[in-house]
Amino acid sequence: MTGFLGAAYLWVKAAHVIFVIFWMAGLFILPRYLVHHQEALADPAQARAWADREVKLRRMILTPSIGVVWVLGIALAINLGLFEGGAGLGWLHAKLLLVLLLSGYHGWAVAYSKRLAAGQGSLSSRQLRMINEIPAIFVALIVVLAVVRPF
Repeated sequence: MTGFLGAAYLWVKAAHVIFVIFWMAGLFILPRYLVHHQEALADPAQARAWADREVKLRRMILTPSIGVVWVLGIALAINLGLFEGGAGLGWLHAKLLLVLLLSGYHGWAVAYSKRLAAGQGSLSSRQLRMINEIPAIFVALIVVLAVVRPF
């Protein structure tokens, strides 16, 4: 692969995929934590334990992973010619839009976790379980765009 990454391209791409996996693991587990946290609001000790777990998950997995995913992803996109206006990158624009929306979901989940820690849950466990499916749908679409490059 040519571009400014040169021979490092495949290493950067591999690291990007690894950190995407870490990020997705966090995004799959955090909503499950939120369900348990929501159900534990009546028991302050249990609610505090879930809040502590959520903080650890954010600090150890979610926050570092999303940062690395974005930095490496932008480097890869620039290497592919994102800002050069080249043809054939519609898939990349669509992928970036989905990643941006998924990042927004990440932000929402973190904010809801903080609201739960303050005892202000407003969603039902069922709603949280349904919301938990969002990352799976988005990651499936993102993988199809990145691998198949349909447009």
